[in-house]
Amino acid sequence: MWAPQMEILAHPSIGRFLSHCGWNSTLETLVNGVPIIAWPLYAEQYMNAALLEEEIGVAIRPKVFPTKRVVSRDEIKEMITNTLAAEVRNDIRAKVKEVQHSAKKALLTKDGSSYKSLSQVANNCENRLKSQRAKGTSINH
Repeated sequence: MWAPQMEILAHPSIGRFLSHCGWNSTLETLVNGVPIIAWPLYAEQYMNAALLEEEIGVAIRPKVFPTKRVVSRDEIKEMITNTLAAEVRNDIRAKVKEVQHSAKKALLTKDGSSYKSLSQVANNCENRLKSQRAKGTSINH
């Protein structure tokens, strides 16, 4: 069984999240306003980690990727310390809260982009079903 990640990330005691930077985990973490310690392992995770750290400013990652060598406990300690220091300066925490606000707006408000897109998909499906019923045919997909 998988852990209830969304529930865990929403808990107020969670200060940061060590993540492989898969897209689902990344979105769940940001929606919950938690800074990320990026730990990419393969595929698009490296690109996601770079985006999160360099472009958005909500993550920190090891100097050398875990797939290239063993990351020492000293480096892990340094990453945690660096996220704490950045949090004290409000760098990471402020950016995470800003991204969290944008994500919630996109998803939960009627003028949010995700809300609009999902509504459009639902409307298109509904219209297609009505059209098929009016023609007396069925959809074979």
